[in-house]
Amino acid sequence: MKRVLLSVALCMVASASFAQKKAVSQAESLVKGTADANAFTEARSLIKGAMENAESKDDPKTWYVAGFIEDQQFSNEKTKQVLGQQPNEPVMYDALGHILPYFQKAYELDQKPNAKGKVKPKYTKNIKNTLSANHVYYINGGAYYFDQKDYAKAYDFFEQYLTISDMPMFKGTPTAARDSNFMTVQFYSAVAATQLNDPKKAIAALERAKSTDYRQNDVYQYLCYEYEQAKDSVNLEKTLKEGMEKFPQEKYYLLSLINAYIYSNRSEQAIEYLNAAIQKDPNNAQLYDVMGRVYEGLKDYAKAEEFFTKAYSLDSENADILSNLGRVYYNQGVNKLGEANAITDSQKYQEESAKAKALFEKAMPYFEKVHQLKPDDRDCMTALRGIYYNLNMGDKFDAIEAEMNK
Repeated sequence: MKRVLLSVALCMVASASFAQKKAVSQAESLVKGTADANAFTEARSLIKGAMENAESKDDPKTWYVAGFIEDQQFSNEKTKQVLGQQPNEPVMYDALGHILPYFQKAYELDQKPNAKGKVKPKYTKNIKNTLSANHVYYINGGAYYFDQKDYAKAYDFFEQYLTISDMPMFKGTPTAARDSNFMTVQFYSAVAATQLNDPKKAIAALERAKSTDYRQNDVYQYLCYEYEQAKDSVNLEKTLKEGMEKFPQEKYYLLSLINAYIYSNRSEQAIEYLNAAIQKDPNNAQLYDVMGRVYEGLKDYAKAEEFFTKAYSLDSENADILSNLGRVYYNQGVNKLGEANAITDSQKYQEESAKAKALFEKAMPYFEKVHQLKPDDRDCMTALRGIYYNLNMGDKFDAIEAEMNK
């Protein structure tokens, strides 16, 4: 009796296993040579069940057919494109995006030894041919999603292209070539990653892109931005220094490194790099302006005035430089007036007040010039109001007050 029951159980298992294999074959047959959307829907439903069933989920054919279904739908749309017809791009690229994950699983299972301990792949050749034929279309798919601003999918497609290039089965073939396509895809995969609000992923992609000679200046600048966003000051400074060495003519790295030193209160390092920069580019007004700001932060107003004045002599129409030079005089005037107000001796008070007014008078023409260049600049108008008030220039005070109250 036990033997009979055991036989029945075995028959039931065999029947279930056969049913799943039949479902896989049926799914494969449904999509061969057809563009019928219903056939693809039914085939996907059948193969989904087989991928989840214990009797068929470890069979390489199950996963191969899953990828085959997607490739058939992709090929239908690709054929339209080749014939000059408009393909259904969302359907086309959605199908393409599903092929590789299924084929990777099929390939993994196809390499397992059989009952005799031998590896006899059944699907690897077809997988290799299909992935090789489709390889370039992953670039198109990534570009399609990039244009749609779907950066997650764009990143996924570019990464699939790179994954296929790195698969052992393609070693030594054109699919694995580190050519211009490969370098371009690495770059745009990294760019897409920067749009995902995932600094870790972006940094990994950009660090990888550094290894190829394609738009490296852009890669380094993107990477600096990501390290800054991640508040990784160590790697930020390291990358900025690397960028300075690789692209000595690019001002971005030096100025960014100087800013990093300024914002971290390392004025000595900032001054050191600024001096080096000025030696290389002695007519760069921006460098003198930044040096002036460093000294202003150190409250060395004499030095700040010296460098702001030099910047002004090189670029007298620059509103920022004009504001900085005006500000260094204005703030000294405010400080001097505060000192004067604390003096009880009338004569000394008059002397110190006169010094304060002289500083306000020095600041005035620079802020007036800024006001001409940038009439809506509130900081400039505030400074002018203070200057006119302290110099008893009632008409000008009223005029600037009216402008501010508009």
